[in-house]
Amino acid sequence: MTGRRSRAREAALKILYQLDITKDPPEEGLAIFLKNHRVPVSSRAFLEALVRGTAGHLAEIDSLLSKYATNWSLNRMAVVDRNILRLAAFELLFGNETPPKVAINEAVELAKRFGSPDSSKFVNGVLDSLHKAQKPQPEQVQGEPAAPS
Repeated sequence: MTGRRSRAREAALKILYQLDITKDPPEEGLAIFLKNHRVPVSSRAFLEALVRGTAGHLAEIDSLLSKYATNWSLNRMAVVDRNILRLAAFELLFGNETPPKVAINEAVELAKRFGSPDSSKFVNGVLDSLHKAQKPQPEQVQGEPAAPS
């Protein structure tokens, strides 16, 4: 993970982790992080969009993650795993710049780097289920009614 956007995702994860622990508002978490860490100007807008977007859609994201994280409640998940899932779910559901495979792969890489030995498998499984469930069916994309089964 060496690209500009990958580094922005890593920084966003750190901020979301902090916000999850402290319950501070997103703007405060961003301000503290940006004051204490160098973030290239070219990455700043993407970082801020990830943090604000994830925080802004948190209730909807958490509801969906609860549905697709089979046998896991959000409060039982490791804080880092929960926030990797939130960040990636935001990109999958609300981001129109990142292809789903890239968002999932980036999340898996974050889980390998910051999570437990099993985090990457867990993150991949939850995000794959979420993505498949949220993906429009071809019939819906074309505007035709689905064929009866």
